[in-house]
Amino acid sequence: FGSKRAMVLAHARHAAATGDVGLTVPSRRTSSPLEALRSVTAMYEQLADSPRAAVRNLAYLLNDLADPALRRHLLRLSRAARVWYEELLTDAVAARELRADTDVRALARLIEVTLRGSFLNWTLYRDGSAAVWLREDLDDMLRPHLMRGDNRRRRKI
Repeated sequence: FGSKRAMVLAHARHAAATGDVGLTVPSRRTSSPLEALRSVTAMYEQLADSPRAAVRNLAYLLNDLADPALRRHLLRLSRAARVWYEELLTDAVAARELRADTDVRALARLIEVTLRGSFLNWTLYRDGSAAVWLREDLDDMLRPHLMRGDNRRRRKI
């Protein structure tokens, strides 16, 4: 690669082109689009297998945001993730898991905001596992859009 930066750029370019960020998003083993969507929290769990790992990954994110070339690849990857969220939400509406009047594009954006914000908050509170923390926040955000009521219990902070 010639330099550490060249190696990091090559990895970012590969991740943006393939969606392979070096983390495993569980394969869709369910017919439920919402359960497939909830599985993305397992990826965040890999980023936060410890508080130290979460902070390290946030530092990498800051570096990616500060470097225009890395940011470009991160943006491409983020746009692909949002499209995937939109596809799953569209499938969830068709499967009658979400209300028919759900604004799929707006909800996909809220999913991004929720997952990223929840990850950041977990690094501060460190209450339980990151996967559980994120899944609870994701479920809370999705609850008003569900066809049927969801009585899952919410943690208290």
